[in-house]
Amino acid sequence: MEQAVVDSVQLSGSVELDLSIIGLFLSADIIVKIVMVGLLGVSVCSWAIIIDKSLKIRGLRSSSRLFEDMFWSGGSLEDLYDQIGNVPTDPMSSVFSEAMKEWRLSKTRGLVSKGEEARASLRERVQQKMNLTIDREIEQLEKNMSFLASVGSTAPFVGLFGTVWGIMDAFQSIAATKTTALSVVAPGIAEALFATALGLVAAIPAVIAYNKISHDLDRFSQRLEGFSAEFISILSRQLDEGA
Repeated sequence: MEQAVVDSVQLSGSVELDLSIIGLFLSADIIVKIVMVGLLGVSVCSWAIIIDKSLKIRGLRSSSRLFEDMFWSGGSLEDLYDQIGNVPTDPMSSVFSEAMKEWRLSKTRGLVSKGEEARASLRERVQQKMNLTIDREIEQLEKNMSFLASVGSTAPFVGLFGTVWGIMDAFQSIAATKTTALSVVAPGIAEALFATALGLVAAIPAVIAYNKISHDLDRFSQRLEGFSAEFISILSRQLDEGA
């Protein structure tokens, strides 16, 4: 018994443990290495999406505010449409542009002055155009959001898989050396915990960013819908005044 203790002490003292991040990665089993690299990769992709979406939403707020100032300045809607042209720079101006395109087409065909039924049909078409444009713009803004949701929900379990595999590796080392010395157990346990940490590092920012960006997109969608309702009211007023 005493001899076993002596052998254990000698074994633990003869091996220098490298528990740095690079050391843990290099000493990890190939499966755990794959898990670590995969989690690191999805974490980088998640941060790229988060930064891109955050900058894009900030830019949309600024451009939409500028468009609203122009829209409510009291100028002619026709002049504003001519100024924007067919290349709107933000979702709100895209909604306006599509509605004005349908409005102008109906005026060109003389549908504005063909009775209440024709005017009601025009309102419906303009509203439909705006709704479709809003759906298209929001769908474009939500691109890659499902990736963040997937990372947030699966990364901890992928890290847990690496953890289980690392602990199994540690037990195999114990069985092979027939000792529980720190030099035998520590590398497997450390790489297992490192895989768990990487899973959390990938998942936590993805979940927080997904909730925040989704909330911002919902608010922006409501802002577009509010603008759509106000704009259709203006067009309806012009139709009634021209009746």
